[in-house]
Amino acid sequence: MTTLPDRPNSALVVIDFQQDVMAAAHDREGVTANIATLIDRARAEDVDVVWVQHSDEGLPRDSEGWRFVPELVRRDSEPLVHKSYRDSFEDTDLEAVLAERGIGRLFVTGAQTDVCIRSTVHGAFTRGYDVFLVGDAHTTEDLSAYGAPSPAEVIAHTNFYWKGQRAPGRTAGTVATAEVDFKG
Repeated sequence: MTTLPDRPNSALVVIDFQQDVMAAAHDREGVTANIATLIDRARAEDVDVVWVQHSDEGLPRDSEGWRFVPELVRRDSEPLVHKSYRDSFEDTDLEAVLAERGIGRLFVTGAQTDVCIRSTVHGAFTRGYDVFLVGDAHTTEDLSAYGAPSPAEVIAHTNFYWKGQRAPGRTAGTVATAEVDFKG
C-alpha cells in the first residue's frame, strides 16, 4: 500500500494525449480506444480521471496542437494539470490535486512512453504513490532515426521493467486495460 497516509483512493491519469503529441504515435487508434475504455470505467466507478497537459516552445498553450485529441473528452469536473516538464509533478499542482482527493494509487496512461510517462511513473513512485502503468494504454512516436529503439520496443521495455518495480511500502506494476482494478 502507498506510504502516503489517508490516501485510499485511485485515479486514472491521462498524460499529454494532445493532438501534436499523438500525430505520429505508435498504435494511436488502439491506445486511444484503451484509454477511452478506462475513462468510461473510471467514471462509472466514481474514480477520478486526472488530465495532464504539456506546453512548451514547441507546443504553445492554447494552440490547436496543444488541445487533447478529439476522441477523448475531458469533463469540466475532472482535474486538469498543466505542465512544462517531463515529470507531471514538477512545478505543477498535481500533488495538491491528488492530496485533496485522497488519492494514493495511480493508473498511468498517455504519451510519450520514453519521456513523460517514464518520468511521471518514477516521480510518483519516489513520492510514495502506488503506481500502475497500463501497458496497452501508453505510446510514443518513432525516434529510431535518432538511435532510439522502435516504438514497439520502447513500449515493451518500459512495460517489462516497470512490472518489476519495487520499494518499501509501495506497490507498482504493469497491467493491461482489461486487468485494471481501480478499487482493489
